[in-house]
Amino acid sequence: MILQSKLACRERAVRCILPTITALLLAGPALGQFNGPASLTAAPEINRPVTITTDRSVLFPPNHDIVLSAGDVISLRVFSQTDYSPVVRIGTDGNVQLQFIGVLHLEGLTITQAEELIQRKLIEAGIYRNPQVTLQITEGPNAVVSVIGEMHGVVPIAGSRRLLDVLTTVGGLPGSASHVITIHRPGDAEPIVVDLGSDPMRSQLADIPIFAGDTIVVSRIGVVYMIGAFKTPGTIALTPYSPLTLMQATALSGGVSFEGKYDDLRVIRTVGDQRTVVKLDVKKVLYGKAPDPILQPNDIVFLPNSVLKASIGNGSLGTLLGIVGLVISIAYR
Repeated sequence: MILQSKLACRERAVRCILPTITALLLAGPALGQFNGPASLTAAPEINRPVTITTDRSVLFPPNHDIVLSAGDVISLRVFSQTDYSPVVRIGTDGNVQLQFIGVLHLEGLTITQAEELIQRKLIEAGIYRNPQVTLQITEGPNAVVSVIGEMHGVVPIAGSRRLLDVLTTVGGLPGSASHVITIHRPGDAEPIVVDLGSDPMRSQLADIPIFAGDTIVVSRIGVVYMIGAFKTPGTIALTPYSPLTLMQATALSGGVSFEGKYDDLRVIRTVGDQRTVVKLDVKKVLYGKAPDPILQPNDIVFLPNSVLKASIGNGSLGTLLGIVGLVISIAYR
């Protein structure tokens, strides 16, 4: 009876200890629950198709006439006449007050159109018979080029300068900048889009003239974040013409490490204020049993660690199993 009682006590001890050891073995950092629909959806504002401007008449216009706007300071000259050289600023209403002429509305006119209007008004006023009027912008928004986005700067310009020259003036393209550059030009209905590429020799083909009043937009290049059980986690830069799939991103991250929980890979995408999460089995994608999704800018690819695999990899599993064996041997002594 005493022997049977001891054996029963030992069995109960083992039954109590083993679940505790197993729980310690399998326990890992708690993962919070992700909210949002379990699907990957591409919003129209993500990875919009970029249309590169190819019309050479737009890229390299033979003549470019600057459009006047409020705030411009203009200087007038009449050929061979030194007694008429007013310098005035176009007001917020788009008007100027000129000697001998009065009030003229110049905002929205090109320099050539403004010169022709002033010439006609001088003739109508009986001041000159055939004046040759020259108008020049000396100050204001149309005397500079603005660079915004990943680069910031205001570059004074007279006539025209080349795109690469303007970008160099404000410090050159940083590593985070896209090489697809957008130029907004007053008077043009559509923006001009050029691709500088990665080859300096080919970049010369996109080195278009830039005029006063232009706004150059340098976008930030999209990236994908690879975190968790990848051999080299980090960020991967995207390009607008070459889609990046999950398998390509995995390869660029050195592949999945042994500790990875293959059936619990998560792609996290934020569109506006909506977070979308999908769980994938990376082995099924690798072997073609599941689609290889195309990643979008700012996607987060997260592969959790399998605690059991991690324990095997760092040797702690053997220690825990040794403790279990020791407990069992003590219980049955």
